[in-house]
Amino acid sequence: MNEVTTHSGNDSHAAQGHGDHGGHEAGGVPGGLQISQDGYTLEPANAIIERGQIEIRFRILGPDGRPVTSYAPIHDRELHLIVVRRELTDFWHVHPERDAEGTWSVRLNLPEAGAYRIFTDIAPQALGRTLTLGADLAVRGPYEPSPTPEPERSFAIDGYEVELTGDLVPGEGRNLTLTVSKDGSPVTDLQPYLAAYGHLVVLRAGDLAYVHVHPDGEPGDGVTEPGPDITFHAAVPGPGTYRMFLDFKHGGTVRTAAFTVDARPRAQTR
Repeated sequence: MNEVTTHSGNDSHAAQGHGDHGGHEAGGVPGGLQISQDGYTLEPANAIIERGQIEIRFRILGPDGRPVTSYAPIHDRELHLIVVRRELTDFWHVHPERDAEGTWSVRLNLPEAGAYRIFTDIAPQALGRTLTLGADLAVRGPYEPSPTPEPERSFAIDGYEVELTGDLVPGEGRNLTLTVSKDGSPVTDLQPYLAAYGHLVVLRAGDLAYVHVHPDGEPGDGVTEPGPDITFHAAVPGPGTYRMFLDFKHGGTVRTAAFTVDARPRAQTR
């Protein structure tokens, strides 16, 4: 079973609606592939940083060229920051703080040199919808590339096992179910994390096309059970190998399970 270095942000309250962000953006371009879109630009403070404990700083510039300071919350936060290595072996989902001038900052431990990418999920008030911007980040030092992990349907972490059921099919929305167990027993008391029982980020190896999916139902709706199954409806922009990262919360701790899945045309999945 694969392992992945992860870090997730803290919990909060007040739910927003569920759905996808990332995915197909305006003009048919998959989410996260552009640093500037619809007049909004992701402006990192540094494109090259040192290894270890570092501070990532950036601004989101609006159509007027000024830093954006007014956002609609997406699942309890004004901004979700995803950081990944290009090989998709390491993953962080964190929530930076914004100062009054519009600069976002967060401290991370990036111990390995190499090529990384950052993604910002935002919903500027003036735009009226969600938007995912992406930018490259290089960590200085000797670099030893690692292969993207091979496809596998189960992942173990801290005594938990997560099983994946379902396939990714290009051009079609498909249900994916992640089933969580601990020490061989189903987990039926998952805790809400950012207004959901799970968050799923899907990234395509090679170009890092990005999809962030929220599960069917939500805590407290009277229908959705807190495990062991978390079901998502996901659509990917095209064929390829995808890496999926599931954040889930249990026992007061957020953990991340990672899977590699090949997305093939429907005729090839039968």
